[in-house]
Amino acid sequence: MDIHLVRKLKSSPRRATQFWTALLSLFLALAGWQLLIQFTDLPAFILPSPADVGTRFARALTDGSLLRHTSVTLGEVLLGLLTGSTLATVLGYLLAKSRLFEQLLAPYLVASQAVPVVAIAPLLVIWFGPGIFSKVLICALIVFFPVLVNTIVGVRAVPNALRDLMRSLRATRWQTLRYLEIPAALPVFLGGLRIGAALSVIGAVVGEFVGADRGLGFLINVGRGQYDTALVFVAIFALVALALVLYGVVAWLENYLLKWQAWRSQ
Repeated sequence: MDIHLVRKLKSSPRRATQFWTALLSLFLALAGWQLLIQFTDLPAFILPSPADVGTRFARALTDGSLLRHTSVTLGEVLLGLLTGSTLATVLGYLLAKSRLFEQLLAPYLVASQAVPVVAIAPLLVIWFGPGIFSKVLICALIVFFPVLVNTIVGVRAVPNALRDLMRSLRATRWQTLRYLEIPAALPVFLGGLRIGAALSVIGAVVGEFVGADRGLGFLINVGRGQYDTALVFVAIFALVALALVLYGVVAWLENYLLKWQAWRSQ
């Protein structure tokens, strides 16, 4: 039997179980939310009901405001994720190959993580303006460190025996990178990228909170200022959906690029 068919048959029941579990969890959360509204009798401007949020979602979708602001935030997130992960990968590889370089930069990199991005976001907006560049920069900063650390760990986890084998075969530095270091470091690197994909949404929203006239963070500020709590919930759910989609894309990419691991385990 074809190995692809075997893997598909094995994974089908598991995926079905995951789907129904997620659906049940969502139903229970909505039911608990509705019961909380009924028993506490909270006003809609404090905690709207699921029906109120659904109605506000439909209105925001119909007038185009939700798609417009979501597309802005998504663009900032994608650019920030691409910029931050690219810079982190290049610098992480250099740090992994040079202990001296790591000793020189490590204190500054660690110190940079001691300062919350929320604290420096106003400075970045002041320096670079309220446009898209400052939002992309904030996203890149929040993505940078997890991808950097995982790149260093992944490259240094390559077994020395395999490096000796590549040297005995007289492989060039480029060949060692392409055929050994990248495949060996890829699982750890993609793990960091999954974390970065989820965190990048936070970076965009932080930038939009500080200064923006569009985006989901701006939409949350509008809803808060107008006591339109249902709109705030709609924007929050849109952010959660963005984070889940990005995480899922990286997870799919990980499964696709690491097929050789599954084949080896058969």
